Amino acid sequence: MKHARIAWSGAIQQAIESDGQLIITQGPHKGRRVGFDDVVWLPPLAPVPMARTVIALGLNYADHAKELAFKAPEEPLAFMKGEAALIGHKAFTQRPADVKYMHYECELAVVIGRTARHVKKSDAYDHVAGYTVANDYAIRDYLENWYRPNLRVKNRDTCTPIGPWLVDAADVPNPMALKLQTTVNGQITQSGSTADMIFDVPTLIEYFSSFMTLNPGDLILTGTPDGIVDCQPGDVIVTEIDGIGALINTIVKAQP
Repeated sequence: MKHARIAWSGAIQQAIESDGQLIITQGPHKGRRVGFDDVVWLPPLAPVPMARTVIALGLNYADHAKELAFKAPEEPLAFMKGEAALIGHKAFTQRPADVKYMHYECELAVVIGRTARHVKKSDAYDHVAGYTVANDYAIRDYLENWYRPNLRVKNRDTCTPIGPWLVDAADVPNPMALKLQTTVNGQITQSGSTADMIFDVPTLIEYFSSFMTLNPGDLILTGTPDGIVDCQPGDVIVTEIDGIGALINTIVKAQP
């Protein structure tokens, strides 16, 4: 099932997809059908009682590491993001006026469903609620070290669109065999498969849960394949993963 979180009729609503429409699943409008273009799309994540942990992977595809002239890492290379970076489907990402190179990153995002601590790979999928699409923008101008991107590169407001759907884990029989694709203004610029990850989803859950607790609602952004290009204000970027969804985002010039 595909779940969405939207703003409609003056309130935040939970919804599911059905035959090209959204069906409200809670509250006074339960059962109401609304069109995709009649709502504001929010990140498809339920509120959590504590701060959400967002973990993002660097260089988790060998072709992307090669694209950047780096050797593939021997263990996961990760950095953290704040929740203010997250925006929804069809939202706008701000490009600072003074930067020279800002690129997208199409990524499979794993949503944790059960508390995970010292989880073995064989049990990792039991702790996954579902999957969504993330576009983890990076601003190269501020990069000091590809292995440890600083905050200005990755943890920026509006720079991590996510959605449109949260797809139940049960509806994704093999998350490690999904095609990824990015288009910029309708032109394909990135194509790959989750099968090419260096560290797969079970490995990542085992690794992170070995030294930190993963709580329901936490996110793991699993990295991107090669094929990055600079994005300018006005560009429409679609990051798509088969069976998960197509996430639309537009670049705008940041306001002073």
